[in-house]
Amino acid sequence: MSLAWHIHRLRAMSMGELVHRLGEKLKKERARVRLEGWARYPGADVLPLPGLRERLLAAPAELRQGIRRAAEALLAGRYSALGVDWPQRRPDDLFPGDVWRLDPVTGGLWPGSEAYCFDIAYRHERQLGDVKYVWEFNRLQFLQPLAAHALLESDAGSLVAIEAAIGSWHAANPPFRGLGWNSGIEVALRAISLLVAISLVGEQLSTRCRLQIGSILHASAAWLQRYPSRFSSANNHLVAELAGEYLIGLAVPRLPMAAEVAAAARLRLADEATCQILPDGVPAEQSPTYGAFTAEFLLLCAAVARDVGQPLPEAVAERLGAFAGFVGWLALADGTVPAIGDDDEGRVLTLGTADPVYPGSVANAVAGFLGQGAPTAAPSDLRGILLGRGARLLAQPQGQRVFSTGGYSVVNEKIGGRQIGLVFDHGPLGYLSIAAHGHADALAITLAVDGRPVLVDPGTYLYHSGGAWRDWFRGTAAHNTLCVSGADQSTISGAFNWSHKARARLERYETGARWSLTGSHDGYRRRFGLLHRRTLERTEDGFSIKDQLLGGPGRTAQLSLQLAPDLSAEVEGLTVAVRRGDAIVLALAFETGEISVEHGGEAVGGGWVSPAFGTKQLATRIVWSGVVGKSGRSVAVRLAPVAEQGMLVRRLEAV
Repeated sequence: MSLAWHIHRLRAMSMGELVHRLGEKLKKERARVRLEGWARYPGADVLPLPGLRERLLAAPAELRQGIRRAAEALLAGRYSALGVDWPQRRPDDLFPGDVWRLDPVTGGLWPGSEAYCFDIAYRHERQLGDVKYVWEFNRLQFLQPLAAHALLESDAGSLVAIEAAIGSWHAANPPFRGLGWNSGIEVALRAISLLVAISLVGEQLSTRCRLQIGSILHASAAWLQRYPSRFSSANNHLVAELAGEYLIGLAVPRLPMAAEVAAAARLRLADEATCQILPDGVPAEQSPTYGAFTAEFLLLCAAVARDVGQPLPEAVAERLGAFAGFVGWLALADGTVPAIGDDDEGRVLTLGTADPVYPGSVANAVAGFLGQGAPTAAPSDLRGILLGRGARLLAQPQGQRVFSTGGYSVVNEKIGGRQIGLVFDHGPLGYLSIAAHGHADALAITLAVDGRPVLVDPGTYLYHSGGAWRDWFRGTAAHNTLCVSGADQSTISGAFNWSHKARARLERYETGARWSLTGSHDGYRRRFGLLHRRTLERTEDGFSIKDQLLGGPGRTAQLSLQLAPDLSAEVEGLTVAVRRGDAIVLALAFETGEISVEHGGEAVGGGWVSPAFGTKQLATRIVWSGVVGKSGRSVAVRLAPVAEQGMLVRRLEAV
């Protein structure tokens, strides 16, 4: 493992965390051999999570069709996740022993049951591929559509596949051996998948299979209690672990200390809800999709707790409602939200198919659970029917809204007859000391016009195997903000770590017809002695962006504007027309400086967008370069009714 990684990671730790990490290391060494093997974890009766089966039986036709399609693909040996298709397997041999350690990109096999889980150095492995792909398959989330199909269609083939998967996994992954046991969030997600399956079709599974499930849950509970995420790791991983403990404790009451563990996890879930979802609904990790992931864990536990007659503390519902409100402001016409921060496509309840409206889906399920919003006739996604009790659609608010705690301002309004959705980021880099899933995007904006993305965040691409591309996609130059002398606002010190973090704040704002927003960040103060200030201001036919660098002489800087992949840019002097096909979407009028247009490129950088984990797509990027000082430089962003596009072009040419 990289020495530099260890140094940077240690620097991010407090003395208390250092002591904890040393103690954890000793516990892992003591567990070697002593806690391994299935004999230590006998299976016990597993009770179904209440309500799930009954609600799924009320699934509408559209959801039933989606479940059928997902199950049929799995039964045919097809599996896709994170932008990759796994090698197709024979229907009569869906789960060979090596499938649990196969990397679908490289074709390599990770260490299996011959390796102690904590000896596998997955963080810096490059030859075998990105560990996330192996973890994804080991989450066993494909059991969810198989179990749903078996329940709804009485499909015997799905039951056979469920038993084969569980039997194969049990044989190939004894406790504390292989990749399936080296991360708490993976242990918890796998446990939840097993609990969903047994809740839907448990009575139809063989005694042997049920005992294997009980044994896996027994070992999972032991793992989660022994190695909880703490300090800088206590982000969404901790919520997942607590959800796993709570649900296992309820479903397998004969496990040692099951009731006590479930009771403690119930209270800690409420504590984490208030830590990881801020009072204004913004997720503390500064990512709408990670926020949705956290919210879905909480919502599942809240739904089960309500069904067993012991609702979670009120704070959970309050923060879930606030999160749904935040997503409601962000969501576009198609239900998607702008990409902000990391997104690794983690889900709790899933059919394993593309889920581009995930944050909106979770928000609608929350609204249904809380009885808010306008009811839909029939939820068409799994979490909507299982958790939302008839998911509700949240209408997008209009006007301006400042989320002051989380650090976002949103403008939803019509300009010249065209609807815009503008998001301004003036929040912190991320959560806890390492800000693992944040991007160096202080004062960045995203913009949608008529419900379609125009100025976008570049996305995530890859994690452990991303290398220089991982740094590019979370670096400042890739985002719609000002980059000074090619430097990031915050200093990258690992794939999930930062050694220096820019601090951003909203200095002032005015709402109403002539709204304005001014924010600043100090990310360039230590290196260049400069404060970056950005002001967004409503104009007659759009808005303006003014960037200033305060505290020293002017410096060369670059302003990036990353376009959505279906857009192009035409430069005429200091004006740029942004087009979707033949139609002008918006026009940009810059002051002095130079403008270039990039579209991909062979080297790391340039115009790229990652629409899904593991994929990157060519997309036009506009880059303005020039000297910026305290007087600032501005760009006018202009919109006009479609019928007046010719007039807009002539007016820009006259600027």
